[in-house]
Amino acid sequence: MKIATWNVNSLNVRLPHVEQWCAQAQPDLVGLQETKMEDAKFPRAAIEALGYEVAFSGQKTYNGVALLARQPIHDVVTDVPGLDDPQRRIFIATVGEMRVANLYVVNGQAVGSEKYAYKLNWLDKITRFLDGELRNDPRLIVMGDFNIAPDDRDVHDPAAWHEKILCSTPERDALRRLLDLGLIDSFRQFDESPGKYSWWDYRQAGFRRDLGLRIDLVLASAALMERAAAASIDREPRTWERPSDHTPALLELADV
Repeated sequence: MKIATWNVNSLNVRLPHVEQWCAQAQPDLVGLQETKMEDAKFPRAAIEALGYEVAFSGQKTYNGVALLARQPIHDVVTDVPGLDDPQRRIFIATVGEMRVANLYVVNGQAVGSEKYAYKLNWLDKITRFLDGELRNDPRLIVMGDFNIAPDDRDVHDPAAWHEKILCSTPERDALRRLLDLGLIDSFRQFDESPGKYSWWDYRQAGFRRDLGLRIDLVLASAALMERAAAASIDREPRTWERPSDHTPALLELADV
């Protein structure tokens, strides 16, 4: 089973990329973030034509998450207790044998800002909720754009990014608390080397110069990681015309 997460930065713009990549890579489960469209405008027919069931939670212009799956999607959660947030950033559902959380984590703007405090509170609330989800079902995937580089290996210039947004200690500690529930950063189980990124700024020729961060993650419970066969980042879509600033991150599980 091939699982992927991809911040498409506007599905209206990037739908042809999603169609092309899904046809090439043949993922079984895809979490999309930053779809940036209201539910009424979601291109359901186009996604279903690729062979997927699809479910989504969106809003106009900003945010938005969606789940594409070869299997039925049910028991959906888009709002968690204690987090009164109109922004569409959370999509949790059961797909086949797994519980799946697709997250578009708050960016945070700048360390010390109101949006930074909002980010840390958001992460605390979702971590508490996912603790219960994992206790209910040990087969849990948490994937998405986390807007956090887990450690300095995931940053092209650790000195320049030191204690800046996406790389600050409180953000990394918040991610660690999520992992401490019993989740594993799947990519690092297969590749511990630095310099592997999933996001590059559009400015300053970021991709061409490989000035990237690894902030798109597939976290898996220990029960699922026992079946992990491979994990990777597919840079190819970032080379396409009018690309998202992110590229897909993947986890492959052996069938049972």
